[in-house]
Amino acid sequence: MTSQKDKLDFARLPKHIAIIMDGNGRWAKEQGKMRIFGHQKGVDAVREVTEAAAEIGIEYLTLYTFSTENWNRSSWEVDALMQLLSTTIKSELKTLTDNNIRLNAIGDLHRLPKYNYDALMDVMHSTYGNDRMTLTLCLSYSGRWDIVNAMRKIAADVNSGIVAPEQIDESCIAKTLSTADMPDPELLIRTSGELRISNFLLWELAYSELYFTSKYWPDFGKEDLYEAIVNYQSRERRFGKTSEQINK
Repeated sequence: MTSQKDKLDFARLPKHIAIIMDGNGRWAKEQGKMRIFGHQKGVDAVREVTEAAAEIGIEYLTLYTFSTENWNRSSWEVDALMQLLSTTIKSELKTLTDNNIRLNAIGDLHRLPKYNYDALMDVMHSTYGNDRMTLTLCLSYSGRWDIVNAMRKIAADVNSGIVAPEQIDESCIAKTLSTADMPDPELLIRTSGELRISNFLLWELAYSELYFTSKYWPDFGKEDLYEAIVNYQSRERRFGKTSEQINK
C-alpha cells in the first residue's frame, strides 16, 4: 500500500505545524464510552503524530491541549483531564528523550494544579537540550488571553519609558507573545469536522494554511498528517501578492 509519505516534497516541508486536536469526546460517545476514554485514546494519537512529525523533519509542532474555555467544563472532566495530563507528561519523558524532542508549554500555566505544573516543569527541564523538534503544549491557553497579556506587558513598558508608543509595531507585539521563540505556523490542522480556529494562535495564524478533516482526533494518525502536508504543498502561498509576482 502506497503511503502518503511517498508524496511529500521534503524540500518544502512546513517548519511549524499547529493542531487543534478535536473530537475526543464525540469519538468516545460513538464507542459507547465515557468522554475521558476518548481523551485517553487521544494521547495515543499525540504520540504517533509527534513521532511522525519529528521523523520527517518538522521543527515545531504545537498542540492545542487545554484552552482557557475548557475550565468551564464539568469539574469531573477537568479533574480527569488534569490527572491524565500529569500521568502522560511523566510517562512520555522516555519517548521525548529517545526522539530528541524538546517539550515546551505556553499559556496561563500557573492556573494548572501544582502537581501538573511541577510535572510539566520537570519534563521541560529534562528535555531542554533536545533539538530535533520542539513540541509545544498550549495549556490553559487562548489567543485572546495571550494578546491581552502581551498588551499589558507593552503598556507597562510604555509607562516605564522603556518603549515609546510610536515604537509599537508588529515586531514589538510578536516578540511579546508567548510564541515569541518560534516561527508562525505555516499549517494549521483541525480534526473532527469543525470549521473554526476556536481562539487558537489568533495573531500567529494570520497567513497560515488551514486544513480541516472530519476525522476525530483519536483516529488521526501519521498517514493523516502526511496527507495534510501533501495538501499544504499543493497550495500557492501568496501573502497578499498575485500569482504573477510569486512566480517571477
